[in-house]
This record gives sequence, structure tokens and C-alpha cells, in this order.
Amino acid sequence: MSRLRRITARAATALAALLVFLALVVPDQVTRMPPGTPWWPAVVRVPIEAIAVLTVLLVLPRRARTVTATVLGALLGVLTVLKIIDIGFFAVLSRAFDPVLDWPLFADGYRFVRDSSGPGGLIGALAGVIVLAVGVLAGSVLAVRRLATVTARHRTAARAGLASAAVAWLLLALAGTSFAPGVHVASDSMATLTRDSVLSVPAALRDRREFDREVDDDAYQTTPPTSLLTALRGKDVVFAVVESYGRSAVQDPTLSGPVTTALSAGTKSLTAAGFTARSGFLTSPTAGGGSWLAHSTFQSGVWIDNEQRYRGLVSGDRLTLTGALAKTGAWRTVGVEPGVTYAWPEGSFYGYQQVYDSHTLGYAGPVFGWAPVPDQFTLKTFTDREYAVPGRGPLAAEITFVSSHTPWAPQPVLEDWNKLGDGSLYTQQHAAGRSATDVWKDPAQVREAYSQSIVYTLDSLVSWVTTYGNDNLVLVVYGDHQPAPIVVGDNASRDVPVSIITHDQSVLDRVAGWGWTDGLQPAPAAPVWPMNDFRDKFLTAFGPTGTHR
Repeated sequence: MSRLRRITARAATALAALLVFLALVVPDQVTRMPPGTPWWPAVVRVPIEAIAVLTVLLVLPRRARTVTATVLGALLGVLTVLKIIDIGFFAVLSRAFDPVLDWPLFADGYRFVRDSSGPGGLIGALAGVIVLAVGVLAGSVLAVRRLATVTARHRTAARAGLASAAVAWLLLALAGTSFAPGVHVASDSMATLTRDSVLSVPAALRDRREFDREVDDDAYQTTPPTSLLTALRGKDVVFAVVESYGRSAVQDPTLSGPVTTALSAGTKSLTAAGFTARSGFLTSPTAGGGSWLAHSTFQSGVWIDNEQRYRGLVSGDRLTLTGALAKTGAWRTVGVEPGVTYAWPEGSFYGYQQVYDSHTLGYAGPVFGWAPVPDQFTLKTFTDREYAVPGRGPLAAEITFVSSHTPWAPQPVLEDWNKLGDGSLYTQQHAAGRSATDVWKDPAQVREAYSQSIVYTLDSLVSWVTTYGNDNLVLVVYGDHQPAPIVVGDNASRDVPVSIITHDQSVLDRVAGWGWTDGLQPAPAAPVWPMNDFRDKFLTAFGPTGTHR
């Protein structure tokens, strides 16, 4: 063999060993390591899977070894792709990818990239994903086959090396050696990933059975319409959902400054206009994304934390809050969903008689980041088409505000309500704003942009109430989930603020037992309820008895 061929062969072997090694040892929560932690603890590890696989390959005859190496290489490739997806899920949603339940999320990811980055960004992202997936799969097969051939060619050295590695792994495991929290030198991360992936199938089946029991347990399903929400008859009931409005926005010192200032000023403005607010916390079933899981949990009174539960819920007839309002026949029910850009059959499940989406809100301005419509414009359209219509009857609505949806740049600013027109005036704002590309170069700028987006939405809501709100308004404002870990870190709770705003003291008397904080900002010790508890507490508080369970 020539010198060049020897060098090439050794380089190929080293590259194969490096690829397999990194695939086995890099933890799927590498993005969750404490800030300032060096990179090396994530890779200074001894993988038990490599020891076991190479030992098996070493004792097999040539043909069986080749076939087995190919199969194991393909398996390693698939598991590595799953691990890469896990890394992304932990970075964005603070949880691992569920290989059974989470596939529908890729369609939502596709739409998010398309809407926020345009066709060019979408094509680039898809091309990158395909190249990465194919490269990992092909590279894993070739790498394992290469290592199988080399170990068979150098059996004596391979046996000695594997025996030494096995002893080292055992000693390190017994000692619990670790150079970083949660990352042990004696690694079995790929075996754990394989186990969890396999066990996800029976876990999904069990969850389905549990969900069926939970959704059927509904104390209000058979309640006569005449006994539903009797204390709110004649009121305008509006549920306002603020995207990514989490507890960290009102309590994390690195985020809360602008937000608490806005909440304090908003409380004063509401008080001056005769409105009163009470606030607490809800615990969301999701974080970083998955808004629809939170919306459905809040509305239905059932814990919805995965796609299987969500699809099972919306295909059934569980009573929702807006559905209860519709069932009475005493309210016109409206869904205002600017983030909906495609067919949305779920509107009928929620009991909406009218749905306004991104195509029907009449907005002719630019898209701000992902948000198709600025929140203030959404409120103005709702006002013009529903809330301020002369001679109308009581109105019930859910309005989702999306200006605080990632990537939080560029951002709109509050305008004179009478100058919004068709939204064309936002063109100049958009051109003057910071781009998402520039903001996302620096985590500190991301956090600042996030806080400012929450301030914009809260200011829009308060301004709307003080400008258009009447004596019959009952407004419930809540966050759907915390933002991504890049904003709140890896250890943030899943709590979100919730407030009720009204001009009528009798409404607040009904919820006096909730123990909520005066004003728009909940105190740190304010009550925290699971989000699925809200429906029943609300229906009970405003039912004939006026007490909550």
C-alpha cells in the first residue's frame, strides 16, 4: 500500500470513529447545559454501545459481519437523526421529541418557516434538513462498516482495547463520574434513547385510554343551557390569549422591567376609566410553542399536552367555554384568530358562529416576523365588525394576539386607533424596525425584543379597553405558554399570568374566593392553578350558585 493510500485509509478510519463516537456520546440536552459550561464534558465520555456493538461484530464471520454492520449503521443513523430532533425540541419546547405523537408538529414548523422567512428561507431550510438527514444516515452506515472491517483486521489489538474500555466504563459507572450536571462519563445515552423510543408506543396507547376517561368525565356536559353562566347574562365576555406571555415576563429580572412598568401603567389607566383587574397564574401544558395545546386546555378543562390528545379533543363534543356561551343562545360567539392562515375546522368545535382569520381581517400591511396581523389592528377589526355594531346583542369572543410570537422582530408600535385604516401605515414601521436576523445574533437582544413585544400587546389591550370598553365588558386575559429557553432559560416554570378585567363589581364579587392579586400583575405568591382547572372554576363561579369547586 502506498504512503498516500495508508494516510487516506487512516484518515477515513479516524473520521468514521469520530462520527460514531459523537453520535453516541453527544447528549440530546446539550443546549440545556449551564451557561459558561465548556464543551468538552459533553464529549469526554465512554459509550457502552460502541463497546457492545464492536464486540459483537468482532466475533461474527465476514458476511454476517457486513450485513450486521449495515443494519446497525442504519439504526445508528436513524437514532442520531432522532437525537438531533431532540436537541431542537429541548432548545425550543423544553422537552424531548415524541416519535409517536409529535410528527404533526413538522407541518406547523413548515408553515412557521414559510410565513416568517418566505419561500427562499423555506427552500433553504428544507434543503438543509434533507442533506443533513441523508448525510447522517449514509455516513453512519459507512462509518460502522468501516470500523467493523478495521477491528476484524486487527483482532488482537481490538480485543485488548475493547476489554480495557469495558473495564473503564464499569468503574466510571460505579463511581458516577461526571464533569457536567447530568452528563456522565460512562455513557449509555443512545441505549436510553432507543429504549425511550420503543416505550413511546405503549405509552401513547396508555395516554389515549387515560384521555378518553378524562374527556368523558364532564360535570357540565348535560347542564341545561338555562343554568349556564347565568351571572354573565347581558355581558360581553372576551377571552384574550397573549402569545408567549409567561410568568418570566412579570418576574424574571432580566425581562420584567419594561413589562411590569406597562402593567403598572395599565392598571392605573384601567382604574381611571372605571375598570378593575384581578390576576393569578395558570400552569400551561406546553412551553416555547404549541399554542393550540394551551388554548384547548383552557377552553375544555382537559389537560392537552400532545397532538394525540388535541386531535381526539377537537374531533369530539367536549363542552368549551365559548361553546357553553353559544349553547345558552344568549351570546353571539366569535373567534378572532389572526394566526390562522389555512382551513381551521376547529372553529366549530369551539362553538364560534363567526371566525375572523388572517385572510378575513382586512389587513393590507406587512407581516411582522411571523405575526400576520398586528394586535392593535386585530382589535380594531373586531371592534368595527362586532363590538361597536349598533344595536347588537351580547357578544362572546376569543381573540388571539400574535405580535408576541417568536421571532419578536420586527415589531409594530401603537398608533392612533382612528388612523389604522387597512393597515398600510404599518409599512413604514416595518421598514424602520429591526430584522429578526439582526436580533437573533445576540441572546440579549432576543430577550429585549421579547419583552417589548409583550409590552406592545398589553398596551394595545389596555388602550382598547379604555377607548372602547363599556360597562358590560368582562375581559379574561391569559398567556398561552412561556417563550423559548433562549429567553427564559432551561429551568423556568410553565406558569402564565391570567387576569380578569371588568367594570362591574358584582363580577369580581363572584371570584373573590379565588384569592387573585389586585391589578394586572399577579404577586409572586398569587394562586397557581393547572390551566385545565379554569373552565370549571369559571363556569361554577358564574353559574346559579356562584361558588367554585
